[in-house]
Amino acid sequence: MSADNLTLMAVHAHPDDEVFSTGGVYARAADEGMRTVLVVATGGEEGEILDPARDTPEGHARLAEFRADEVRRSAEVLGIEEIHFLGYRDSGMPDTPANGNPANFLNADRDEAVRRVVRLLREIRPDVLVTYDERGGYGHPDHVTAHAVTTAAVAAAADPDRYPEVGPATWSVPKVYNTATPRSVWTWVGEQMRERGIVPEAEESADEGYDYESYLTPDELITTRVDVTEYVARKLRALRQHETQVSADDWLNSMPDDLIEALLRTESFIRVRSDVPTPGDEADLFAGLRPEAPAARTG
Repeated sequence: MSADNLTLMAVHAHPDDEVFSTGGVYARAADEGMRTVLVVATGGEEGEILDPARDTPEGHARLAEFRADEVRRSAEVLGIEEIHFLGYRDSGMPDTPANGNPANFLNADRDEAVRRVVRLLREIRPDVLVTYDERGGYGHPDHVTAHAVTTAAVAAAADPDRYPEVGPATWSVPKVYNTATPRSVWTWVGEQMRERGIVPEAEESADEGYDYESYLTPDELITTRVDVTEYVARKLRALRQHETQVSADDWLNSMPDDLIEALLRTESFIRVRSDVPTPGDEADLFAGLRPEAPAARTG
């Protein structure tokens, strides 16, 4: 199997989620000629609008339209060639009135949601699949739901007795990963921001009862760390395509370059399953799937 026959697929909750935790691995896979596929569960309708020109009632009514355009531009920067929208509505942050909307991903018929992802898995047949952990990265209901739906779909896609009417054939995904937020990196960055007189977003959220620390991943649980230093600039450029969600004074834009790089230069994951032998500590999501290099000639 050559690298250009391999496929990377990630299931994310909202437009813009593709950048922070997987933007580098997407760009790297694209540069290597792999097929790159993004699944977006919701339209991001409950997001803020940080662009003053569009922060109007009409703008909020069209936010899903704006964000779909933004994710397409971001995908172009990162080299993502396919985007599939599951079509659900954004559920909003935890314990907000938006949670009750029956059109939300959180409230969707779970069997139907799993069916939609099973269809994609059987049609696309990814070699590597990425989604969030059971906590949803930072606790957003749509992230938690994306984890649950994707995990169930991975099992169902490989079972000929599940959804036999869906897809051309069953598919067992060779490698499955959850994204991770390494405690050591985020703790260090937070310490640096305090020392430099910059208030971390986590501290701003603490006043609202948001326990950011509880969502950091203990470093010993991380199995895979991918160095994407050469793609940091592209990740930032992709993030800035999400104009409704990123402002000039956004916390990320206001951070010193060295701290930005510390946050973005490594993408971390927890390997959930692998059908191929893998090292204990991986530096590549495709470890074990890449073709072996030809043996050196002698004589």
